Amino acid sequence: SVGLTEEQKEFQKVALDFAAKEMAPHMAEWDEKEIFPVETMRKAAQLGFGGIYVKPDVGGSGLSRLDTSIIFEALSTGCTSTTAYMSIHNMCAWMIDTFGNEEQRRRFCPSLCSMEKFASYCLTEPGSGSDAASLLTSAQRKGDTYVLNGSKAFISGGGDTDVYVVMCRTGGPGPKGISCLVLEKGTPGLSFGKKEKKVGWNSQPTRAVIFEDCVVPVGNRLGAEGQGFSIAMKGLNGGRINIASCSLGAAHASVLLAQEHLTVRKQFGEPLANNQYLQFRLAEMATRLVAARLMVRNAARALQEEREDAAVLCSMAKLFATDECFEICNQALQMHGGYGYLKDYAVQQFVRDVRVHQILEGTNEVMRMMVARNLLRG
Repeated sequence: SVGLTEEQKEFQKVALDFAAKEMAPHMAEWDEKEIFPVETMRKAAQLGFGGIYVKPDVGGSGLSRLDTSIIFEALSTGCTSTTAYMSIHNMCAWMIDTFGNEEQRRRFCPSLCSMEKFASYCLTEPGSGSDAASLLTSAQRKGDTYVLNGSKAFISGGGDTDVYVVMCRTGGPGPKGISCLVLEKGTPGLSFGKKEKKVGWNSQPTRAVIFEDCVVPVGNRLGAEGQGFSIAMKGLNGGRINIASCSLGAAHASVLLAQEHLTVRKQFGEPLANNQYLQFRLAEMATRLVAARLMVRNAARALQEEREDAAVLCSMAKLFATDECFEICNQALQMHGGYGYLKDYAVQQFVRDVRVHQILEGTNEVMRMMVARNLLRG
């Protein structure tokens, strides 16, 4: 909490308390039984965590990107998988709040901010992951409607959520032909694939989302035709900060678990905490965590201030934090020895849940490309 305002420290405390009391005791069960903890998330929404950076006039909390990062980091100490879904839901609500007209904002945002309804973000397709500009899902204009056909892959919450923010092609090839539509569950022609079996992130369902002649009113389009790719990329800048913040929370929790284990566990007649090699490793883990946190918070400020370097700083922060935090969690597991590999110990779940953070919201290889492109542009 160093460098935070009193108000930010209060947000952090509320989120940490919620994580400790409402999430951590159930984390293993949600993972093992693949439970989507709807009621717990609605309790979090009562604290203002359903639309953290959505404007207050439609039910949001109106907080900054830095406030948001602090909250997601704190919540992730209780359950990284659930918090990561909440970060995606928040991103969808922000997209509607920011790019929607007044009617759309008032129709969708209040129920998303209260988490009465849940949202999913539909960008990735079976044939276009990192190359999002090549997406094929099409929306043909017919009078006052679009007819939507195609499919999306790896959609968090897919099938269990109520609102789908969909990137689709309304024009020619490339990014300028992409628009953004909002669909509601129950739309004829909207269906879902099988629930995916995943290594981690098991407290949120993941399915393909399939569109077969879905008729969507033109009034459900966010922004202008052709603005979809820009909306998607702006959303992802914040999404990268959010997912990096979730990694910070998992790493923070893992450092504490390692610290406790080294103090309690004895080998060769003395606590592991007396072993200088392990002391050095713990010191490195804590140092890397603080460095990653500073990068993420710096990028969050840049995004909030709409600085010119915000996008590249978000890419750097996502790359650095998700890589470093995975290594921290993995090292914490190693310090637990054989115990770390047992599902009775929370550290293995943090390892499984953060591994995917290096892949989604733009793979870390794509983050390197974006940073390099920015450096070489001039």
